[in-house]
Amino acid sequence: MNKADIHRMIRVDQAGEFGATRIYQGQLDVMGDRGPHAAEIAHMAEQEKVHRAKFDALMAERGVRPTALQPFWSVAGYALGAATALMGPRAAMACTAAVETEIDRHYSEQLDQLRADKADPELEAMIDEFREEELQHRDAALAAGAEQAPAYPLLSGVIRLGCRAAIKLAERI
Repeated sequence: MNKADIHRMIRVDQAGEFGATRIYQGQLDVMGDRGPHAAEIAHMAEQEKVHRAKFDALMAERGVRPTALQPFWSVAGYALGAATALMGPRAAMACTAAVETEIDRHYSEQLDQLRADKADPELEAMIDEFREEELQHRDAALAAGAEQAPAYPLLSGVIRLGCRAAIKLAERI
């Protein structure tokens, strides 16, 4: 694994954490602080802000350029969060479950690469820590009724497809 591969990982992960903060902001703006699961969403949002800050610092330290698509992710993430919150609390949780399922897959693939190559212990530790918190978010969303959201299989499938596309785009652009 070379420096460009590591930079690509950091860039896409920072973009993902940025997108997550925007999704949660959209949900909280629609639901307010009294909505069902608002406290749980606010807690998840705070963890995502910490993840993003750590990736921001790593990018600055290592001279990694951010994705040029960040303005798009800002709007798209916020819109996804707001739209699912407008659909109801279970749809907001379905969004979290879908996103975190894809992030788990993505982070697991990165961890496999990093461990196989023993390429970057610092990045590996960060991703491993963040993956565990993302799994907690997914599990909390499922426990909160994500699978009972209207048209859950379709909603989840569309969101997961969008996440996979966002990952591929952020790796390249």
